[in-house]
Amino acid sequence: MFPRLREQGYTGSIATLKAYVHTLRPSKVGQYPIHRYETKPGEQMQYDWAEFHYEQDGHERKLYGFVAVLSYSRMRFITFVKRCDTPTMIRCMMTAFEYFDGLPKAVLTDRMKSVFLEMDGNTPIWNPVFADFVANLGIAPRVCKPYKPQTKGKVERSVGIIKESFWPGVRFTDLDDLNAQASSWCNRLNQKVHRSTLCVPLDRWIEEQLYPLPNDYAWQRYGAEERRVSLDGFISYDGVLYGLPTEPPVAGSVVWVRERQQEVRVFSQGQLIATLCKRPRSQEMVIHPDQFSHVTVTSPIRAQSQPLGHQVTVPQVETRPLAEYDHLFGVEVLV
Repeated sequence: MFPRLREQGYTGSIATLKAYVHTLRPSKVGQYPIHRYETKPGEQMQYDWAEFHYEQDGHERKLYGFVAVLSYSRMRFITFVKRCDTPTMIRCMMTAFEYFDGLPKAVLTDRMKSVFLEMDGNTPIWNPVFADFVANLGIAPRVCKPYKPQTKGKVERSVGIIKESFWPGVRFTDLDDLNAQASSWCNRLNQKVHRSTLCVPLDRWIEEQLYPLPNDYAWQRYGAEERRVSLDGFISYDGVLYGLPTEPPVAGSVVWVRERQQEVRVFSQGQLIATLCKRPRSQEMVIHPDQFSHVTVTSPIRAQSQPLGHQVTVPQVETRPLAEYDHLFGVEVLV
């Protein structure tokens, strides 16, 4: 609140502001103390989802915030998305790794279905898509114990700081604008002294010694999602309809979609067929310049082979006296 009020002309001190806000806050209920667990450099990244509500045109709407923290240095990262399914989570993890410029040895989160399915005795059953992702990157998956979210207290606290310090009163035009503000906010926060470590997270980040990021092929592989192309040449991605070029003909087929650095790349049979500029607003329709080139308004549907049955006529059988067969084989019949 303090920096925003200063921009609006507030000349008082932060102590005065804190004293005023203290009278408005509800009293907190006591709880048992929590033993803080510290990790070594490069050992762990904690991450979690959080819901964020906002008002648009008089209606309350919702976004999801993906929050990640490097446990040793306390470097924070946040990005806002429209959904929190498994492909989106993996894409957010990849963006966080790029922001931290490396891979940790382990990742810790809740027992969400996009990560963890169930226990088979003492063996955890992981979501197969998530398991394939972390296994190929050489990262160990970890989940909290049941009903103990304080196991990942570093990211839990970070979610609280974002909801208390960044989100109240935030104003944005679209998702890109919001994420740009969130990135600037994280950059400022990561250069301030952390209350627990009494160090600047950016200074301790140098000690993390994270593993190097994989090559571009791995990003293309794990960041892609399947989409079916409509008969009029559109794919739906994050609430936006994107048109595809006529060549190659992909209407009615399944393609792979990869979002990266504000671009939506579309692949068919391993080949890149379109690179589109990502639209942050939902319910838009983007027609590709070559979407209907060389296609008539009433273009005939491509002929497909159909299985055929066969109707035949009943054979005509001639009726003969049995004596003719006897004569044919030289059999003499006595009457």
